[in-house]
Amino acid sequence: MTSRGTRDPEATKARIFGAATEEFAAYGIAGARIDRIAREAKANKQLIYAYFGNKTELFAKVLERNLVDLIAEIPIDAENPEAWADRLLDYHGTRPQLARLMLWESLEYGSDVAASSLTTRSEHYAHKVEVFAQAQRDGLISRDIPPGDLVFLLVTLLTARTTLPQVRRLLAGDGAEDDARLRTSIRTAVHRITAT
Repeated sequence: MTSRGTRDPEATKARIFGAATEEFAAYGIAGARIDRIAREAKANKQLIYAYFGNKTELFAKVLERNLVDLIAEIPIDAENPEAWADRLLDYHGTRPQLARLMLWESLEYGSDVAASSLTTRSEHYAHKVEVFAQAQRDGLISRDIPPGDLVFLLVTLLTARTTLPQVRRLLAGDGAEDDARLRTSIRTAVHRITAT
């Protein structure tokens, strides 16, 4: 509500988006509950359906928005992949929701992508692959791995720390020193994969 007692639809949508991001990151599509999202967002359940459609559509919009936010905040830097990796590790460390949303999507849809976000995501990944391909053509990074494969390897390497915390804890430890060492190891791996 604004100061005059009227509703602010944009503020309501933002609260719904925030609550939905947390809900889907924690429970996935099947486990998420619109009732919990409405309660956390202090919004009417019917507003969620009116603004975003059904739960599956809401998930697709939440995932796409989180990807767009990442793209805007962490531009691709194929000329300095280690620095880019550091920024992505920081991002996923402070905002693990995106990596978890992508994991839930893969668990629930397999290799399919929600049709509503297919174009945006295809364009994003094509751009990322082209940036790395150009860096390879310019001799800035190794040509040993095709650019699409390289992007896939880097993305999985940089998100596994967030998406597989139980494996990280068992193999690399869970303390601050362990995390610092793992981060250095990831940076070394990025260097070795991309170095000319």
